[in-house]
Amino acid sequence: MTVRRRPTIEDVAAEAGVSRGTVSRVLNGGHYVSPPALEAVNRAIRRTGYVVNHHARSLVTQRSQTAAYILSEPAERLFADPNLSVLLRGCTQALAEHDIGLFLCIASTADERARAIRFLAAGHVDGALLVSTHAGDPLLDLLATAAVPHVACGAPLGHESSVGYVAADDRGGARAMTSYLRSLGRTRIATVTGPLDTPGGQQRLEGYRDVLSGSRDPALTEPGDYSQESGEAAMSALLDRAPDLDAVFVASDVMAIGALAALRRAGRRVPEDVAVGGFDDSSAAVAARPALTTIRQPWRRISSEMVRLLLAALDGEPPAAVILPTELVRRESA
Repeated sequence: MTVRRRPTIEDVAAEAGVSRGTVSRVLNGGHYVSPPALEAVNRAIRRTGYVVNHHARSLVTQRSQTAAYILSEPAERLFADPNLSVLLRGCTQALAEHDIGLFLCIASTADERARAIRFLAAGHVDGALLVSTHAGDPLLDLLATAAVPHVACGAPLGHESSVGYVAADDRGGARAMTSYLRSLGRTRIATVTGPLDTPGGQQRLEGYRDVLSGSRDPALTEPGDYSQESGEAAMSALLDRAPDLDAVFVASDVMAIGALAALRRAGRRVPEDVAVGGFDDSSAAVAARPALTTIRQPWRRISSEMVRLLLAALDGEPPAAVILPTELVRRESA
């Protein structure tokens, strides 16, 4: 039996009628290659069936063509929070356009963080995308010590000047939602916050406070942790303390689902008795009954910008911050 020889760069060059160096430049991004040559090489790759040998390339470039998606939350949160899976999918797709694979890494405990750092420091990935980091998270210092390029989703609290990050305008979005609830004539507007050791939790609370300022009642604020269960418990606590509340801004759609359950149990109609606003415009917002008025985060742009900043970091560029606008989406809950 004759074994067919694997096509080489030389085969592609001969088929395209160009030099080996031209083929190499096409495979490494197409820089300094004329459009006719680029087309000829891509056509030759299809005809010959050439496939890049990533192992051989990594020996030359010292890159693994792999990045890590590090989630600082328990694994079950990835499946319970639709935002995390949407972000994971978006980052995977954006990296794939650069022929880079993505490795999922859970780092919510000290042991998980230690394993993640050992893996990254060993050179198995070129860089990392950090998701849901909390203030004081030692992972940020460990990554810096290991000299692993990294970019965060949301401002990395305490490291804003040294770590690149991409964030939605959480504070502006919260202001828009609180202002909208007030425009409906609601005067007792409560809020269920996100975790206050996360940038989203802090910024969304600040946006709520910006609008209410002097008229704000501390009894109308209750913390949550972005889970549905915490949203339900927080809403029940708010109703016990302030039964006259007539609106609530909940800092995530998933928590707002829990808040709706607590309001139903208390016999409160939405939106007639209590208007409810969420944040994220996730699949949970559309599935809610009534469907949630919410703040839309541009998840596709967040993903692509995180990947862009990571690629820049791999090329040695200094960290940068990107803040993307949010949008109020009106539905039946308010």
